[in-house]
Amino acid sequence: MTWEDVVRLVKTLPEVEEGTSYGTPGLKVRGKFLTRLRPEDDSLVFLEVGFDERDLLIEADPETFHYTAHYKDYPAILARLSRLDDETALHFLERRWRAVAPKRVVATYDAARQSLKPA
Repeated sequence: MTWEDVVRLVKTLPEVEEGTSYGTPGLKVRGKFLTRLRPEDDSLVFLEVGFDERDLLIEADPETFHYTAHYKDYPAILARLSRLDDETALHFLERRWRAVAPKRVVATYDAARQSLKPA
């Protein structure tokens, strides 16, 4: 996966905008942090990941998931782009998007998706 793949995936969610975070490429929703690229280890930052979940992810797949001392005390995990697949990336990105996007935007998005499901 590349940064361009991440942008393509996340642009399926409403109101996502490209920008920068800590001087690196980032994605936001109305100015609120969604994710950013860590070029020093070619990883994405995923927030909204509790410590227990983080430990399980690292134990299950240490080649993909990791964290640095900076993130030790934050509910966050890093994921190496070279090992990340679309489904996993979208899972974490959509979870964070739901936490920061306006509630009416999330409700409209969910309603549109429901209307596409077969009866």
